[in-house]
Amino acid sequence: MSLTPPTRGDVERIAGASGLGIAETDLDTYHGAATGLLQSWNVVEELYAEIAPTAPAREWTRPRDEENPFGAWYVTTEITGAADGPLAGLRVAVKDNTAVGGVPMMNGSRMLEGFVPRQDATTVARLLDAGATIAGKAVCEDLCFSGGSHTAKSGPVRNPWDETRSTAGSSSGSAALVASGIVDAALGCDQGGSIRLPAAWCGVVGHKPTWGLVPYTGAFPIEQTIDQIGPITRTTRDAARVLTAIAGVDGVDPRQPDVIEAVDYVAALDEPVAGLRIGIVTEGFGLASSEPEVDAAVRDAIATLEGAGLVAEEVSIPWHSHGAALWDVISVEGATYQMVDGNGYGLNWKGLYDPDQMEFYGRTWRQDPSAFSETVKLVLLAGRHALETSHGTHYAMARNLEPQLAAAYDAALERFDVLVMPTTPMRPTVIPDADAPVADVLGRALEMLTNTAAFDVTGHPACSVPAGLVDGLPVGLQIIGKKFDDATVLRVAQALETAVGGFPLPTSVRSNA
Repeated sequence: MSLTPPTRGDVERIAGASGLGIAETDLDTYHGAATGLLQSWNVVEELYAEIAPTAPAREWTRPRDEENPFGAWYVTTEITGAADGPLAGLRVAVKDNTAVGGVPMMNGSRMLEGFVPRQDATTVARLLDAGATIAGKAVCEDLCFSGGSHTAKSGPVRNPWDETRSTAGSSSGSAALVASGIVDAALGCDQGGSIRLPAAWCGVVGHKPTWGLVPYTGAFPIEQTIDQIGPITRTTRDAARVLTAIAGVDGVDPRQPDVIEAVDYVAALDEPVAGLRIGIVTEGFGLASSEPEVDAAVRDAIATLEGAGLVAEEVSIPWHSHGAALWDVISVEGATYQMVDGNGYGLNWKGLYDPDQMEFYGRTWRQDPSAFSETVKLVLLAGRHALETSHGTHYAMARNLEPQLAAAYDAALERFDVLVMPTTPMRPTVIPDADAPVADVLGRALEMLTNTAAFDVTGHPACSVPAGLVDGLPVGLQIIGKKFDDATVLRVAQALETAVGGFPLPTSVRSNA
């Protein structure tokens, strides 16, 4: 669809709304010049049509309620790639903010309902090339802006350990499908904890790679500086298998460095762990929202690692207490500017855009902004106020403080091989009722981010692994490592898994095994 040229009235309206002070006698001149200039937009559209990808023909099914335990599937598929490879036989769910060409992508939101991407995300293509089967699209939270599992417009995602409780989010369906054994692995995305939080509350492994290690190309962005994608699995070894397959430069994601050294994360798991040093971050415990039982379970898991030959010591990182505040500013102002006003992708960066998605989403949300979730409405209220009154000043301040936050962790990581703390300060919470007050909807969506959000700001790798059960509900241990030393993080995760004889499964899964 060619760009409609402006009328003289359009030019007059824009000039007035922008306070440009254009004289009436000059409006015709500006109208003619703008109309001529905008012809280049149509030339670009014609040129792009020659290279635009064509969506593959793929079958998909919207499962019935009885076929969709835990409400975790958006659509199911059976897409295969290479006949063999390192992931042969692995059935994978893809978080529904990540493109599978020819298959609908809703991103949990009315704003993308009906959109079908034309091509696979880089990570999806790499999974297929490695022999995996894409089993479907996993429900995610509305535009991925919730740490709870109650905001997706398709309905809440229920925890396989207790269906009255949240899986956490925003990779809610991914974690539920893995924990229940319906799939072997899933892709998740993480901007504030969205891989690690549901991994913790569903009792599985969730690894947020170093920022830039895995290309984000083809996943719906929130904020370019915190967008990250990684595996959710039932075992550490499967997380290492998936990470090995999806890591590396794709050449079109500006989040990535020019060169990334290839690492066999599976082989690295077999390296000895005795003598590795663990820093127990004091500020990750005893938060205002912390449950003592959760802190105790995490310390028990650390003791188990000590019994396996690792050396643990307390370390204070005062800057950790400021990490959530930096994330608040960056995620709220950044998402308002990029995810909403910038139609997901924003502008001003080199890389692979999805113009179809930008047009669909940008047009749809402007037709009915009231369809945004409560959490996105909160982001817009706070973000627009901040941008209109301080003009991005606080975003700039937060970005300029990031090196100091990162340096605080790096200083501790000079003494220790990894840092540890609870992934979330509390156990899985009860899913709010459909008619719950807004205060409850917001509270259950944002209260669990304190320990995870900082590492989206700094980009350090962080993995949540099951630390044990408290009253029958999973608790997560978060393991943080040096940038691009994801292998050591996974080695420590594997050490705990080995020491406890494998991570537990929900009762319903054990009874069917």
